[in-house]
Amino acid sequence: MLSENYLASIQRQLMNYKVLAEKAMDQLQPPDLFLQPNEESNNIAIIVQHMAGNMISRWTDLFNSDGEKSWRNRDAEFEIDLNTKEAVMQRWEQGWSCLLKSIAEVKPGQLEENILIRNEPHTVVEAINRQLTHYAYHVGQIVYLSKQFKGKAFKSLSIPKNESQLFNENKFGKAQ
Repeated sequence: MLSENYLASIQRQLMNYKVLAEKAMDQLQPPDLFLQPNEESNNIAIIVQHMAGNMISRWTDLFNSDGEKSWRNRDAEFEIDLNTKEAVMQRWEQGWSCLLKSIAEVKPGQLEENILIRNEPHTVVEAINRQLTHYAYHVGQIVYLSKQFKGKAFKSLSIPKNESQLFNENKFGKAQ
């Protein structure tokens, strides 16, 4: 039962991060996805390329091959090869589709099995947790950059600044 709850929880968490980043990107104009704060920073399109490359590599053939596939070119993920918002979102969906399909196929009894990532053994639980934190990190970058680009026009994705009291009153039906 706990294993089934864990898998359901992970699926919800992953979807929450996916939707969070999408809500942030939806607020941007297409050129904003390619804005680079400085030459050492990644733009949103590059972050998407990297996340999708990681997802496709890690979650393709999960139980039978190393999560760092020989065909993956990680360094190329940090060189922009997408040039439209549509292309960025298509790559985004490719990565998430692979990840979510693979997680949905994991059976509770497989969570303690070992898989490899860069020739290092991880239980499936460890691999999922590792990737969950990795994706959350990059989703945070996407949200941060989106907020920077939109400034005051950015629509909050959580409780807006200085509105905690109103949120709590609405949530709990009374002032806190």
